Amino acid sequence: MRTLDRSAPPAATPFAATLLRWFAAKGRQLPWRDTQDPYAIWLSEVILQQTRIDQGMAYWQRFMARFPRVEDLAEATEDEVLRLWQGLGYYSRARNLHTAARQIVAQGGFPHTYGAIRALKGVGDYTAAAIGSIAFHLPVAVVDGNVYRLLARYFGIDTPINTTAGKKLFAALAQEHLPPGEASAFNQAMMDFGAIQCTPRAPHCADCPLAEGCDALRTNRTGLLPVKERKLKVTTRQMAWVVVRSEGGVALRRRPAGDIWQGLWEPVNLTDGPQAATVTGHRAEWLPVARQIRHVLTHRILLADFYLWQPEKRPLLPDTYQWVDENDIDSHALPRLIETGFERIAQQDSERAAQARTRKQPSEQR
Repeated sequence: MRTLDRSAPPAATPFAATLLRWFAAKGRQLPWRDTQDPYAIWLSEVILQQTRIDQGMAYWQRFMARFPRVEDLAEATEDEVLRLWQGLGYYSRARNLHTAARQIVAQGGFPHTYGAIRALKGVGDYTAAAIGSIAFHLPVAVVDGNVYRLLARYFGIDTPINTTAGKKLFAALAQEHLPPGEASAFNQAMMDFGAIQCTPRAPHCADCPLAEGCDALRTNRTGLLPVKERKLKVTTRQMAWVVVRSEGGVALRRRPAGDIWQGLWEPVNLTDGPQAATVTGHRAEWLPVARQIRHVLTHRILLADFYLWQPEKRPLLPDTYQWVDENDIDSHALPRLIETGFERIAQQDSERAAQARTRKQPSEQR
């Protein structure tokens, strides 16, 4: 296992020196920290956007096993990538990952300057700084949610973190405290400290090595910082699907561009107007599967209904739909909400089969 040099250099500010000492003792041991392979580090950063480490770890390991090199990822189909990503949500991340892998291969290898890394599809300021500092030791500070929280509390900053002024202020502050030659350790120390010590709720102030200089602790504002302006309103959206199952196949289509889950697969969408016309005339034959399944996205709550229609002969489908063998559904990337609908159908199939066996047993005994 690679050993990081986590000792505080003489030029480090007291804030940075304390963080580096804490990181040397309590930093998280993560598999992508045992390598300087920029592909492995980039993959971890993309997966961990909007994802907890305990969930993201398994996905990172599966991706590295299936696509051990960026060339392997670039050669994969989008379906393969989306299928492996299934369950993580924010599927644009997976599509961007795939596109960026092809960019990297086309240019002959992983870029090693901040600007070139930043130019990859789906890579923002934070991800470029994380890859650049960890893989290539570029002197660029990272600023993510953990870093915002740590800096806001320690330095007592109430400028909203989701404003242009706030982003500039925190980026400059993080860069100001970046120790020479220690960008990798310092950036990881800030991220870990925010995740482990200076947590969003109930931070561990009693044993915090930064407590003495923490403005938020001194002024009793740990629960008030960082400040974030409320901009986006959470909306509720009603959705409904009919799973058309006939002759061993299920009707599926790729979801179109311009909406959630672009490129993933779904059964007949009743909220799609003309596309659903071929099935709505058979409503009396639908079996109810589930009503108002609640699925929460970042700024949207979905309430979904599912039905099952099992005609003896396959009906004509709109051009966008195709018949998929029931045994092959698992090879198609489905949104988690759609997966839930199929799971309910499988559960009902099992219950009906059990009931049929129960009804048959008494007659056999007679």
